[in-house]
Amino acid sequence: MARKTAAKTRRVSKRSKTARSKPARAKSSRARSTKAATSKSRWSQRVTEGSDALDLRQGVFALKDPRRIAASLKRSAERSKRRKAEPYRSAMSMLTFYVNRGGKTLPDAQKHVLQRAKDELRKQFGRSARPPPGSRRRARKARAKP
Repeated sequence: MARKTAAKTRRVSKRSKTARSKPARAKSSRARSTKAATSKSRWSQRVTEGSDALDLRQGVFALKDPRRIAASLKRSAERSKRRKAEPYRSAMSMLTFYVNRGGKTLPDAQKHVLQRAKDELRKQFGRSARPPPGSRRRARKARAKP
């Protein structure tokens, strides 16, 4: 008999807890997607502003002169003690990261400036210039034909 009474009280107590608790409010899908989009878009901003790779000058990617952008990145890469790779790779990867992450919102004119800054960075580090688009494809075709 004691068993039945204990089981009944357990059932009653469970019911009373659920009856007292307030129903959870469902968030709209728009609210969830906005929050998720905001947190996703902010991580790249945090990397750009406070990266361990380089101590960048504020507003370096907003400059209009590719030579000044490249010089600033080179200076930052060479002075930084926290970078893991060689200065050229650190500077180029930060520039590429910014172009890729900001690609949706960057104006075409600024994208063009940043692409030219990559070429200028290669030149300042004494690296060979990148081949023009499609030249590798043409070279492969030429080798394939006897």
